[in-house]
Amino acid sequence: MKIKLDATGLKNSQWSEFALRFSFGGAVTAFAGLVAKRYGPEVGGLFLAFPAIVPATATLIRKREQQKMERAGSDGAERGRAAAAVDVAGAALGGFGLVAFSLIVWLKLPEWKTTVVLAIATAVWFLVAFSMWQLSEQLCRRLRGHRPNVLTHTLRAPADHKSVQDRR
Repeated sequence: MKIKLDATGLKNSQWSEFALRFSFGGAVTAFAGLVAKRYGPEVGGLFLAFPAIVPATATLIRKREQQKMERAGSDGAERGRAAAAVDVAGAALGGFGLVAFSLIVWLKLPEWKTTVVLAIATAVWFLVAFSMWQLSEQLCRRLRGHRPNVLTHTLRAPADHKSVQDRR
């Protein structure tokens, strides 16, 4: 899998989708603030670790992919679920980076300048998340023995669907 930047999603997105994501994230943050005020910052911080955007994003991805397949004349439910699952899997791998980020901030913020700690923690987050992604890719390749990935195969457009034997 190659990593690439595709900005067409921004052009195809509606403002209501962004509003949903920001509203959900803001609501989770406000809830975490209320919990922190009542029970202390340690408990409130646990709620800030909630993946505020992931549920809204997964729902929107599922809906968009399903509609795309239905416009092409096939049932898009499977493709929508598969696309959302792939996105959430990436978020889970990024969660390992978030743990590393949090540990560095927690341990070093009392000793070092805030900007230095945040810069280092951000770099470590990226390295850990990227390393986890590479590790998962290598593991998946070994486990499936270079066979096509079910999720990747499901995410192809209807015209691109070929049987496994046709590809060999």
